[in-house]
Amino acid sequence: MKKSLIFLTVLITANAGIAQVKVNSELKNLITQSFGYFPKIKEVENTVATAQEKVSLIQLNKSPEITGVASYEFVQPKITIPLGGVDFQFAPVHNLNGNLNATYSLFDFGRLKANVTKTKDELQLAKHNVDNVKAQLANQVAIIYYNIVYLQKAISIQDSVINFLTDNKIVVQTKLKNGDALKIDLLNIQANIDAEQNRKVDLLNSLQKQLNLLEYTTGIKNNNGQVFDFDVNLTDANAALSLAQTTNIDFLLAKDKIKQSQSDLEIAKLGDKPFVGLNAIAGTKNGYIPDVNNLKFNYAAGVSLSIPIYNGGKTKQQIKLQQNIIKQNELAVESLSNNYKKDIQQALTDIRSNYERINNTKGQTEQALYAQQLAATRFKNGVGTNLELTNASTNVQRALLTKLQYEYQLCLAKVELVRLMGYQYW
Repeated sequence: MKKSLIFLTVLITANAGIAQVKVNSELKNLITQSFGYFPKIKEVENTVATAQEKVSLIQLNKSPEITGVASYEFVQPKITIPLGGVDFQFAPVHNLNGNLNATYSLFDFGRLKANVTKTKDELQLAKHNVDNVKAQLANQVAIIYYNIVYLQKAISIQDSVINFLTDNKIVVQTKLKNGDALKIDLLNIQANIDAEQNRKVDLLNSLQKQLNLLEYTTGIKNNNGQVFDFDVNLTDANAALSLAQTTNIDFLLAKDKIKQSQSDLEIAKLGDKPFVGLNAIAGTKNGYIPDVNNLKFNYAAGVSLSIPIYNGGKTKQQIKLQQNIIKQNELAVESLSNNYKKDIQQALTDIRSNYERINNTKGQTEQALYAQQLAATRFKNGVGTNLELTNASTNVQRALLTKLQYEYQLCLAKVELVRLMGYQYW
């Protein structure tokens, strides 16, 4: 055991800071299949398209806006005054107007640029959300895959136990015919067989549920995995955390929120900046003296300057609010790092302890198998009892299942460590 611990320590030290993951091609193919099959992926991918359209929409604000206007207005009473013995009309009864209006933002002091930056940050967040859903789905498929491997192996162990008891049932039946056994011995061994058959039914039920989940996530109904072959060379907690902070999607999403809040701060700072715009209008209308009913071409152009003077301190308060949001998001990253370091340490502890447990079960398994063979021989030769045989069979089953569970737990711990580090093994 000491040699094993020394070897494990050397292995961890030698591979510190390096994350290399070994995954079989079937699992990779299942994960890739799930990306194209699982509806949630398509849903979040559509948010990327939506965010891209929003970026394009914001960028169009730098273009001038042209609108067409046509109006008619009937006015009574007619506006006239007597002039030189004649009623002179100052305004038409039928007011007609048709024109084109054009407006253009000449100087917005960075408003458009700030809003474009914000929408691009939202686009990046949408892309990272897609990666996040894919990472969660990949982890789910990997767990389902190795759940199936575990259950298939457990069923195989159960079959070996049932076969062993069935073989010895035949021995009991022979002994019963020869008068060397009692009927209670046959009933006892049959009861044990029935109990093991029920355990197998439970395992088959669990296996079918996992296969249903595999089909739900990937569209594929079966899995050919036979071994726990998922592997990652071990690293220390700090190196794993450093990798997680760079590649794990949770950290990328947290950093995206910081960037978004920084963009909101820049927009808030522009709240008290002036705005300079160009405007122009051209068209035809009536109402021009002296012939007020005649339509005439008209145009106008100018520059407008809008200067915020007082808004009750809303801009300053908005800036303070956004600064506090930035701080809150930065603190969230620190909390995330702390939680991830704890989870990584737990995963590494699980890996180390399961390596030790597996090593410790070797002797137990060998002893249980030998005791089973001895009990079967003694029972067949008439010097052992049915109880000894049953106990020996139970001990073998317990030893094999215990070793299998440790191998299964070790595999899941490695899957969890890789998930925490954010390594995209697919």
